[in-house]
Amino acid sequence: MSSSELKNDRFLRALLKQPVDTTPVWIMRQAGRYLPEYRETRARAGSFMDLCENPDLACEVTLQPLERYDLDAAILFSDILTIPDAMGLGLYFSEGEGPKFKTPVRDIGAIRNLPTPDPEQELRYVMDAVRVIRRELNGRVPLIGFSGSPWTLATYMVEGGTTKDFGKIKGMMYDAPAALQLLLEKLADSVSSYLNAQIAAGAQAVMVFDTWGGVLSPEKYQEFSLAYMQRIVSGLTRHSEGRQVPVTLFTKGGGQWLELMAETGCDALGLDWTQDIADARQRVGNKVALQGNMDPCVLYASPEIIREEVKKVLHGYGKGTGHVFNLGHGIHQHINPDNVSVLVDAVHDYSSKA
Repeated sequence: MSSSELKNDRFLRALLKQPVDTTPVWIMRQAGRYLPEYRETRARAGSFMDLCENPDLACEVTLQPLERYDLDAAILFSDILTIPDAMGLGLYFSEGEGPKFKTPVRDIGAIRNLPTPDPEQELRYVMDAVRVIRRELNGRVPLIGFSGSPWTLATYMVEGGTTKDFGKIKGMMYDAPAALQLLLEKLADSVSSYLNAQIAAGAQAVMVFDTWGGVLSPEKYQEFSLAYMQRIVSGLTRHSEGRQVPVTLFTKGGGQWLELMAETGCDALGLDWTQDIADARQRVGNKVALQGNMDPCVLYASPEIIREEVKKVLHGYGKGTGHVFNLGHGIHQHINPDNVSVLVDAVHDYSSKA
């Protein structure tokens, strides 16, 4: 399909700071547990990873929110831990406890032995999902590909799962920085080839999720997170199918580093809800587009309140292009799906340039 056949490209245009008729909107984790149809497909799949690894089912859940809502982008249904899983760490999920690895990496010997996965071999199921989704979207809206950031992937790989204090990974960072740097280099190279393979398979924009960058001090953030995201941005395919492929960086809790993030050469920055979008726009100027940033908990409120909060975010960003509306993090599991319709319609109604 040629780029001219994309029926709705306002998401891509906004990321590149081009004029749009109305502010585009999509929602992090828009394909997920808050939707009854997702829970039904997930039950049919048998397990979360079975769902991720079945391209047809991954496509099904990717498209489910688009059937319900007037969203301006689809995002590949996958998990951020596919790369470490493909490196042989044995990813599994414990009910109610999140992801875990059977064999965490804790020393330089284990890190040296990690393979760099081939995206069309060990991660072929992801690329097949991208291809199936692009075919089924048929130019309706653009498809976003994504990866976790090297620092975020490393936290799970070293800790062996989720953590509250980041003791093992930060212990390595302070006590064995060369080991952690080797791990982050391997991950940066793996993420670059993974995202480039997604682009080759049909992803029209990509996003790097740095979920845990915000737990670092300013000095360590630059050295152990941002430097490796910069390396990824520098190595990405930026044109495909006759179009520019925009890249968005999102560090949760990273508001203090927006200027540094904007220097990486990315096209857009994701903002969490703890940041003021007007302040963020002033700080980054015309350098990058901004994505965000309503508190996901607003979706527990009444439709009237949701509309007011949408207005506040749109007003905060102000006039001009370069804004993609989103939540400041992933949508919560227990919200009423009808409230998402209120949000999406409010964004389009209040921002319409017609």
